[in-house]
Amino acid sequence: MEALVLTGIKELTVKDIDRPKVLPNEVLIHTAFAGICGTDHALYAGLPGSADAVPPIVLGHENSGVVAEVGDAVTNAKVGDRVTVDPNIYCGQCKYCRTGRPELCENLSAVGVTRDGGFEEYFTAPASVVYQIPDNVSLKSASVVEPISCAVHGIKLLKVSPYQKALVIGDGFMGELFVQILQAYGIHQVDLAGIVDEKLAMNKAQFGVQNTFNTKNGDQIPAEEYDVVIEAVGMPQTQEEAIAAAARGAQVLMFGVGGPDATFEMNTYEIFQKQLTIQGSFINPNSFEDSLALLSSGKLNVEALMSHELDYKTVDDFVNGKLGVVSKAVVKVGGEEA
Repeated sequence: MEALVLTGIKELTVKDIDRPKVLPNEVLIHTAFAGICGTDHALYAGLPGSADAVPPIVLGHENSGVVAEVGDAVTNAKVGDRVTVDPNIYCGQCKYCRTGRPELCENLSAVGVTRDGGFEEYFTAPASVVYQIPDNVSLKSASVVEPISCAVHGIKLLKVSPYQKALVIGDGFMGELFVQILQAYGIHQVDLAGIVDEKLAMNKAQFGVQNTFNTKNGDQIPAEEYDVVIEAVGMPQTQEEAIAAAARGAQVLMFGVGGPDATFEMNTYEIFQKQLTIQGSFINPNSFEDSLALLSSGKLNVEALMSHELDYKTVDDFVNGKLGVVSKAVVKVGGEEA
């Protein structure tokens, strides 16, 4: 079968490899779509994701497909089921797993990171991380349940209420997801700061954003204005902007993934005086069911945010920045007919 293999740092190669064999507790999935995200960019460049990816490895931790075979011990899936996969596999034995914080698992493994993922025609996953896709959700939409679930996990770490005003900093795919998810969770006003006029305009016209700020063009984000601030970029400048935009008693979610050595400055008295909550967010425990429900309810429109549908040969152009502005790219492996 054909696969796109990460063979080294900044090396992606289309190869013919063996179809994987199914263990008793596993499901074999005929891949339909696989999304590409910032973690894949990092892994491609030799940086860590949720865990280290050691080449040769098939990436693709965002995926959807159709069950082609099930192991003898599997009871929650059958051949022909349309499914998506939570890539993160927890050990269940470390102190974090045993105290209700599996996302901090000391022995985390992941489909498309530490074991082969969706950039191949068929891949396997433990049945415990395989989820049925609602009938009214397309395989293409379902390929991005994983990033939706990461955002949902971030929201679950906060205390959100309808009265709050929220600001999302970052008009990439994750920032745009947060716009819709915050509203789905009942927040009455969501504003968006970014650097691409077209994205800001679309989110205002289609997804209920009230105010937009193009910081690249010199727009100033209001200071001390927001009860909830989502930083979805991961740069020191935007992290500092997030703190500055926070009102008294606000919650700031530092969601964007910064560089391993990056730092930003905070005024410690301001944190004290405002009584701020600054919250990190890592991966997506126990969030797939909510994410699928949001898609099925129609409260999320993810396909409107997908700007590029790629094949194996154009993935390298994307990760090397040759495709220009990309909101979200997905790889069509088998398509809806998979």
